[in-house]
Amino acid sequence: MSALRSRWPSWLILGLGFAFLYLPVFLLMVYSFNESRLATVWSGFSFKWYGELFRDRQMLAAAWISIKVAFWTATAAVVLGTMAALAMTRMRSFPSKTLFGALITAPLVMPEVIIGLSLLLMFVSLGELLNMTPKGIMAIWIAHVTFTLAFVTVVVSSRLSELDKSLEEAAMDLGANRIKVFFLITLPIIAPALVSGWLLAFTLSLDDVVIASFVAGPSSTTLPMKVFSSVRLGLSPKINALATLMIVVVSLAAFLGWWLMYREEKRRQRDMQMALQDNG
Repeated sequence: MSALRSRWPSWLILGLGFAFLYLPVFLLMVYSFNESRLATVWSGFSFKWYGELFRDRQMLAAAWISIKVAFWTATAAVVLGTMAALAMTRMRSFPSKTLFGALITAPLVMPEVIIGLSLLLMFVSLGELLNMTPKGIMAIWIAHVTFTLAFVTVVVSSRLSELDKSLEEAAMDLGANRIKVFFLITLPIIAPALVSGWLLAFTLSLDDVVIASFVAGPSSTTLPMKVFSSVRLGLSPKINALATLMIVVVSLAAFLGWWLMYREEKRRQRDMQMALQDNG
């Protein structure tokens, strides 16, 4: 009993911290069911703003563009980030390895305004040389891959650095080549890191406003850009409904990622226990 009494300040601080983080989100979700046109004045329970949201073709088009860009951004970032992580952790030394690592992780500390402006200048220069449009969905995708690649590389590199290399060496001693070892040994072990990196890249791409504002064209407005422009003109209850749907989708995706990582970790621990028993 005395131990619980001594810990109540810690629990209080923890509760206040969670309330500070999640109470505004909870209130936003509650007011998405508000009947009033004023987003902050409660007048009754209603689903009408969800109907208004699904009838807003511009908002739905922006959401579809953001989802497509985020999906392909996360997929490309995981592939390129895994390759970069393998080069940084598996190749003992190669020319300019330090410079390579610095260039890969530079977007982590570089302001998004600088990234967006530099990419815009590059796309304009390439557009003049190749006679192509410097802005659009393709430009947003390339910019987001450049931005999220650093985050995926850091996540996968940390997992690869902790990987027991004796497993890979044992597989190669049994006759497997490096490609087969990667797909049968390395890839299943680092799968949780790949899922985490994919979800992180997807979220960062879906949430980006600054970089997309530089490289987006007239017909490639993303959802965050649309929401930002709508909020500047006044807070609409449709934004609350949209935010609620996004919170639900992201929460389900995060839960799915956690469940996949938990299942993979349990399977790995079970395989290790069985291997130890066989060796014993």
